Amino acid sequence: MVKKGLKLVSKLINTVLIVALLSTASLVLINVFTEGEPEVFGQELKVVYSGSMEPFIQTGAIIGINTMADKEAMQPGDVVMYQSEPGVFVTHRIVELVETGQGTVYRTKGDNNADVDQQLLLPDNIYGLHGNINIPYVGFAMDFANSQMGLVLLLMIPGVIFLFYSGKMLVEGTREIKAHKKQLEEQKLTSESA
Repeated sequence: MVKKGLKLVSKLINTVLIVALLSTASLVLINVFTEGEPEVFGQELKVVYSGSMEPFIQTGAIIGINTMADKEAMQPGDVVMYQSEPGVFVTHRIVELVETGQGTVYRTKGDNNADVDQQLLLPDNIYGLHGNINIPYVGFAMDFANSQMGLVLLLMIPGVIFLFYSGKMLVEGTREIKAHKKQLEEQKLTSESA
């Protein structure tokens, strides 16, 4: 019974290590082979660094942004990413359409903010529309994986653990084979003496 439990735990650890290694390798390959931001299912993956959209989008989440969305056709309720100043992106919800002499602009608000945003949002400043990807907390890991130290550690650690574990399994397998051979030899000796 204990042996079966240990084998099950062993298989589970093996599976987790393989999944971790493949996930890390996939993340690294996506980052290496995509120019600019990584894309999945036609959506750019972006990390959210503030809690202004909590609980809908958690701080450190990875979200998908559809950069091909029609920026002139946004509606109240849409969550958009826009550039508030050069290099600074904000993800907020459109709460109102405002008609001006130059066309429609948007009033935005973070779900977790008490007040609406001070400035109205021009369609030209919209980077994209939030898609269907929203994975809490994984953004911290993605940022770490994008760093040189993170890249090295995320590739090496699962690999070293996997090699150590494989070596351990090889030693255990060798012991079992030797024990089985010894048992067969003892049975052969017992049957010859009988």
